Amino acid sequence: MPARSPWKAPLALTLLLVAVAVAWDLSGLDLALAQRMGSPAGFALREDWWLRRVLYDGARWLAWALGCALVVGVAWPFGPLRRLPFERRLQLAVSSLLAPAVVALIKSSSHTSCPWGLAEFGGIARYQSHWTGWFVDDGGSGRCFPAGHASAGFAYVAGWFALRRDLPRFARGWLAASLLGGLALGLVQQLRGAHFMSHTLWAACVCAIVGWAMDAAFSAWRGQR
Repeated sequence: MPARSPWKAPLALTLLLVAVAVAWDLSGLDLALAQRMGSPAGFALREDWWLRRVLYDGARWLAWALGCALVVGVAWPFGPLRRLPFERRLQLAVSSLLAPAVVALIKSSSHTSCPWGLAEFGGIARYQSHWTGWFVDDGGSGRCFPAGHASAGFAYVAGWFALRRDLPRFARGWLAASLLGGLALGLVQQLRGAHFMSHTLWAACVCAIVGWAMDAAFSAWRGQR
């Protein structure tokens, strides 16, 4: 029986996330979903204390704390990290920090505005596809695609690529928690009017692609060593 390709699972995960994001784009449900959460007067939950202070500010600091712990774990491994070789610990830390940085870089160059900036919700921007937003200014402030806050959870999807060989069972739990965390953080921002669902899904895709690329790079490095 032929050995299973080590790249089959990473490719399947990445393509699945891209397929879900593309399917959602084709559904055209972004605006309809946002209209269930907001009105021409804006988004009632935009400044909700629980969403803003706990699930936005608090979750962001928690994500950064985990990222710092992974950096420390490269040199001084603890818990499950003790069972990872040095290169995989480094990959885990680097990919988990690089993924949200790439999302932020893409977001900074996007002309797509947030839902709360659209005319439909009391703003001035006009609604258009985020893909159109790369070429045409929508009249708003832009810089809202993909979802930065959701990437604080999805960033650790990139870490799954580093864990999957040495800690397969732990890696599956890590992946599930990362996906659920990213979706939850994305929902928080949708309730506040900060993002559309497509912004959240494409943030997951970017993080997975970064994880995949870093996995290939670190595997090549290990092979050379």
